[in-house]
Amino acid sequence: MQSHFPTPLSVPQPARGRRFARLFQGALALAALLALVPARAQTDLGQVTQRWLDDALQRNLSGQAPLRMEVSVGTLDERLRLAPCARVDPYLPAGARLWGRTRLGLRCVEGQTRWNVYLPVTVKAFGPAWVLAGDVPPGAALTESDAVEVEVDWAAENSPILADPSLWVGQVAARQLKAGQALRQAMLRAPQIFPAGAQVRVVAQGQGYAISAAGQAMAAGAVGQNVRVRMDNGKIVTGIVNADGTIGINL
Repeated sequence: MQSHFPTPLSVPQPARGRRFARLFQGALALAALLALVPARAQTDLGQVTQRWLDDALQRNLSGQAPLRMEVSVGTLDERLRLAPCARVDPYLPAGARLWGRTRLGLRCVEGQTRWNVYLPVTVKAFGPAWVLAGDVPPGAALTESDAVEVEVDWAAENSPILADPSLWVGQVAARQLKAGQALRQAMLRAPQIFPAGAQVRVVAQGQGYAISAAGQAMAAGAVGQNVRVRMDNGKIVTGIVNADGTIGINL
């Protein structure tokens, strides 16, 4: 089953959302929903599921580039014996999202016996990404020649894909990286600007003025990181590492 809609990293276009909802609704009906309750007791589960999915996509899957989506719906335990239900509501459980391996909750809200079950769902999101052309050792800085652009499943892991080369060129491998891996946020870190114990300059800025003083870094620093610095007078301050190696503090 395939459909196209923006993923969790552009607000979904209504037509795409409706198309995906219709396809996903069909899969749910075939895989599980129609098997849960007798036909005489069913409400229009398709409309309920479509409305829920449209709302969920608008609320949770905004701000991402368009990807090619594939949804696989699992099955419930064959041993389940669910009581007849006049209305079944689908919902996304707390902490879950329509991304990767997840689950959709189904609960009976109108029936003599209330029940609640979970249906396994796998959402794949295929789109362009940068994949390593070879192994990269820990601590090595990446260059443009280290990766090639191919289509991968963005939802295969929770860590965000780094689709823009500006997000990974110059970054450092946080661990041993293997050829064929798609570049994700958790795999990289900013390059170290200075080691622990280095003499650094702290720049404290207030409204209309700035004070500069020397100190000793108590830990290695990378751009954008917080680092503690022991000043010459013994006082310890915390600031953010700037690209020029100074430590910025806002007063």
